[in-house]
Amino acid sequence: MTDTRTPDARLTALRHWLDAHAAPLGLRPDTLTPVSGDASFRRYFRLQAAEGTLIVMDAPPPHEDCRPFVAIAQQLAASGLHVPAILAQDIDQGFLLLSDLGRQTFHEAIQAGFCQDDAVWQQHMRGVLRALVRLQQCPTDDLPAYDQARLLQELALFPQWYLQTHLGHTPSADTQAMLDRTFAVLARQAADQAQVFVHRDFHSPNLMIGPGAPNFIPGIIDFQDALRGPISYDVASLVMDARTTWDEPQQLDWAIRYWEYARTAGMPVPADFAEFHQQYEWMGLQRNLRILGVFARLSHRDGKHHYLDHIPRVQAYVRQVAGRYTVFHPLLRLLDQVEQVPQKNGYSF
Repeated sequence: MTDTRTPDARLTALRHWLDAHAAPLGLRPDTLTPVSGDASFRRYFRLQAAEGTLIVMDAPPPHEDCRPFVAIAQQLAASGLHVPAILAQDIDQGFLLLSDLGRQTFHEAIQAGFCQDDAVWQQHMRGVLRALVRLQQCPTDDLPAYDQARLLQELALFPQWYLQTHLGHTPSADTQAMLDRTFAVLARQAADQAQVFVHRDFHSPNLMIGPGAPNFIPGIIDFQDALRGPISYDVASLVMDARTTWDEPQQLDWAIRYWEYARTAGMPVPADFAEFHQQYEWMGLQRNLRILGVFARLSHRDGKHHYLDHIPRVQAYVRQVAGRYTVFHPLLRLLDQVEQVPQKNGYSF
């Protein structure tokens, strides 16, 4: 079904849909208020119901398809993960009524100073790491493959949108050849890893603060783009969070704890943490090069300029890895030529 309605027209249609469910579900459509949008065409609202608040997803066809969200939500819930329950759905119109996992994402909690109590914060993060291991154990039979071709396609966003459009630098033939070699190394290393359920954006904006003790179970959202891919991908997105800066000691602490949980659960992580450390750092480099391209595209093509606020953080993550491994030093030299960022010393392998 093709939906060419304006956002206001969609909001009118959404209100009509909620009115039809108001009596049986105890909804109060008059309380509908925006919660957030995201980098896609989806919008979210919150409304009051007889037994508390609920979340409404507006995912306009043909830009968005609710079916993967519905299928994956059911699968994750069956695996014991805390995800939104689907209370009503209209796939053709792109409307979902969901249970409310809370009012604060991990990112919002960080912004509010929640992590200043480090002991409590670390308990919440260990709950996230345990949830990640459980998520990675979910079936992947119906998921698309996060293979070399897809990884390389994502990396093409870096020269197109970040270097050329955002920085005004058109790579020479030699530079493009260097980038192609670098991208091939990253894609091959990722494809060679054990393949598991990959959320793709397992980081602070998509994790909800749960009730805390005793298990510190987080809520998990925005999982509709899940793929079958490298086991290090989601831990890389968590510890190198594009919305929150974590220093290297903290990255290592969480990565080691994840690795220990994964080994205990029988997951196919390398027996040597040093090998896994390289895996997730290289995976993080692939992801963050892609993110530079995505954030530049969101600004220059879509007018979502606030994504540029996160560029310096992502640049730092890229430099952290590129500066450590000799194979990526040509990439680092390119960045030194085209970026205006503070330099800092590091160590190399």
